[in-house]
Amino acid sequence: MKILSYCFALIAFLFLLSAKSTVNEKPEWVSLFNGKDIKDWNVKIHHHDYNVNFGNTFRVEDGIVKVRYDQYGDFNDQFGHLYYKTPFSYYHLKLEYRFVGKLQKGAPSYTLLNSGVMFHSQDPKTMPKEQDWPISIEMQFLAGLGDGKPRPTGNMCSPGTNVVYKGKIAADHCINSTSKTYDGDQWVKAELIVLGDSLITHIINGDTVLKYSKPQIGGDVANRYDPKIKIDGKMLKEGFIALQSEGQPIDFRNIKIKDLTSIKKK
Repeated sequence: MKILSYCFALIAFLFLLSAKSTVNEKPEWVSLFNGKDIKDWNVKIHHHDYNVNFGNTFRVEDGIVKVRYDQYGDFNDQFGHLYYKTPFSYYHLKLEYRFVGKLQKGAPSYTLLNSGVMFHSQDPKTMPKEQDWPISIEMQFLAGLGDGKPRPTGNMCSPGTNVVYKGKIAADHCINSTSKTYDGDQWVKAELIVLGDSLITHIINGDTVLKYSKPQIGGDVANRYDPKIKIDGKMLKEGFIALQSEGQPIDFRNIKIKDLTSIKKK
């Protein structure tokens, strides 16, 4: 009887130990932005070398990452991106954004109230000075134009890449989401769930608005890249995350990530 009781106790102990281990492995939210500076981030702006933050484009004020152009003249296609220092593969990203101010003089008209977050991006160190867009996938952010017409946000765009949508390679560079239209300078919550080179999900203000899969290198839009980097057909299992600057002032805050690598292992 004592031996049996000991065995039950041992089994119970091992079960609790296993449960504790499982709890400890539960993914937790980690802030990518410390609210003070962008020391953990790197800059690449078209026409400029790596880590030259031309015109103080990306700056931190009031606990917010701000994209501004007050030190620019003509925009001159100086598309920029602010990259977190390390790449990710399986993760859940969330942040808040809001559009502010007016479109910078000389910026393309399509960039009005337009920005985004790039992911599965090439390393910015591999981008030549004159490369305009990183080879990446974009969760595109748009705001309504105040004309009563729908203008969804949380869309997908694919500079130098392709994705599978509804069972086949998407024919268009951008795919619209099913989100509502958000006018003005209100804060919008955006979430991105990325499972390596498998499923990708876009969420806006708690609503799932777009799903697609199999991100891979291909397509066009990105220009003057190093041809050794653009290997069409190569699946994108991981990459860098970047906040976008393309002529429209915008704010970002509460940038957090949950590493889902443990889910992949299970």
